[in-house]
Amino acid sequence: MSEWTMKRFWKAANVTELDDGASVALDDKPLRTPAKAPLILPTRAMARAVAEEWEAQDENVDPASMPMTRTANSAIDKVVPQRAEIVEMLAEYGRTDLLSYRAEAPDVLVARQDALWDPLLDWASDTYGARLVTTAGVMPVAQDPDAIARLAAPMKAMSPFELASFHDLVALTGSLVLGLAASDGAYAPDAVWALSRLDEEWQAEQWGRDEEADAVAARKHADFRDAHRFLTLSRSTG
Repeated sequence: MSEWTMKRFWKAANVTELDDGASVALDDKPLRTPAKAPLILPTRAMARAVAEEWEAQDENVDPASMPMTRTANSAIDKVVPQRAEIVEMLAEYGRTDLLSYRAEAPDVLVARQDALWDPLLDWASDTYGARLVTTAGVMPVAQDPDAIARLAAPMKAMSPFELASFHDLVALTGSLVLGLAASDGAYAPDAVWALSRLDEEWQAEQWGRDEEADAVAARKHADFRDAHRFLTLSRSTG
């Protein structure tokens, strides 16, 4: 989503209940997306979260501090008109899933990947009937198209708001399986994030930490937590 800036002109951000969801108004002006569509949200909980972001703004609006608003905008402006393309793009992560590509050496790292990643592949097999193939090294390995179709199937039942956040869960980890594990609640979000960082943490143990790399990882971790929170809000009944 392209960034936008504005000055604060409102006194209060208010939640308005609608027959088909909820919305947020700045004073008496209902929010719209960057594409000028009405910002109609699926749950009151999400609307409250969006309102809180707007209420927290100072004189200058900072889009970077508004992850719930940004993702809601993306759900309406991007996911709704491109749903099929997004589902197919996310299915591609299953074909090159992080969990499928294992180290050739050293043995300690190989054993760690097997111990921590194999249970996720077992979970995907038990839950979705989809067993991904693993390989050592970086050469591509072909996956069973039926397995990829089964892993992609849950996305077809997701709302645009769920799919917008699920996109980030998958893209940030590089794994369709990890995204599903976080979405389904099979693993806690921080546990999923740690599993996605196994190789990077191994390198840090061997060679020492890099402040710049750690800062980038921390930002991505925060983005992952925001995506999981948005997904939870999209399913809230409150």
